[in-house]
Amino acid sequence: MRTRYLNGSVLSPDGLRAQALLVEDGLVSAVGEAAQTAAADAEVDLGGDLLLPGFIDLQVNGGGGVLFNDETHVEGIARIAAAHRRFGSTGILPTLISDTADRVARALDAVDAAIAAGVPGILGIHVEGPFISPARHGIHREDRLTAMDEAMLGLLARPRRGVRLLTVAPEVVPPASIARLVEAGVVVALGHSDADWETVRAALAAGATGFTHLFNAMSQLVNRAPGMVGAALEDADSYAGIILDGHHIHPASFRVALRAKGAARLMLVTDAMPSVGSDAAEFLLQGRLIRRKGDVLTSDDGVLAGSTLDMLSAVRNAMAQGGLPLETAVGMATASPAAFLGLPPLELAPGRPATMLRLSPGLELKALWIDGRTV
Repeated sequence: MRTRYLNGSVLSPDGLRAQALLVEDGLVSAVGEAAQTAAADAEVDLGGDLLLPGFIDLQVNGGGGVLFNDETHVEGIARIAAAHRRFGSTGILPTLISDTADRVARALDAVDAAIAAGVPGILGIHVEGPFISPARHGIHREDRLTAMDEAMLGLLARPRRGVRLLTVAPEVVPPASIARLVEAGVVVALGHSDADWETVRAALAAGATGFTHLFNAMSQLVNRAPGMVGAALEDADSYAGIILDGHHIHPASFRVALRAKGAARLMLVTDAMPSVGSDAAEFLLQGRLIRRKGDVLTSDDGVLAGSTLDMLSAVRNAMAQGGLPLETAVGMATASPAAFLGLPPLELAPGRPATMLRLSPGLELKALWIDGRTV
């Protein structure tokens, strides 16, 4: 089946411009003039809409009323993924915040099972903690934090069906352990840490390649102590996730990060909680009541508890706060996270999966495809 999409603007590696796109058997087979003239079995008139690559979200704690920590099974994962597809996320990492060893093992198995079952858009898992600093634990329960022992290292290093992303504090997990995890194929990010610059640099040298929610829950940049923020901004090779919900960081901090690291090394993430895709005004997070006021989530003691952000809003916010063109903002939701995870380029180009979004010129989602299938 060959389907031609025409009368719209397609974001291909050549940029965003008016052109046709041809999809055959789930793959993009042609873009531009070749797509316009090739034979097709069906046509879709885009009516001036946009076709963009689907978004990747590395940090999804929940959605659709489901918290991954509470529902570590295929059905819960499917509901979370479905909630985020409504906002353009065609690939996600269900994210487990600091929990018991048994819950970590259950979460790893659940994501394996979800991928095996063909749940659309599940790329792997993000285990955020429990190997983080008590001084920077944020909304993570302090009684769930722990050091990494041999049993846990072996569990995390075991081969899995999808990507394994692990967030650790480098003062808790030493360079030798980071190197072993990386050698086993785990992508290691640094975060929830009070480490000094030297400790962060040692973790990067051991193979860590990213930072989890830059600026938040990490040692800050000051004149004589660059901290984790300074190390992240200075390092040209690492990637950094960033939460652009208007509450986690000031827009000026985002612009500083853009100038220091460049958009290609920054990744839009949501840190989404069950409230995304749900009207619930409150929910329980590991026994604590989290209340929603507008688009802010806080515990009773005023600590930010993830976000209500979705990826489509994150792209819009990147454009507004950073003065970025659509192509650059979309790259922070597609190309940057794909490169960080070691996945093939996420782009609308011949031979690549037709995983794509149809958006109105006002950036409202109208349709979504994963591997050429409407989902």
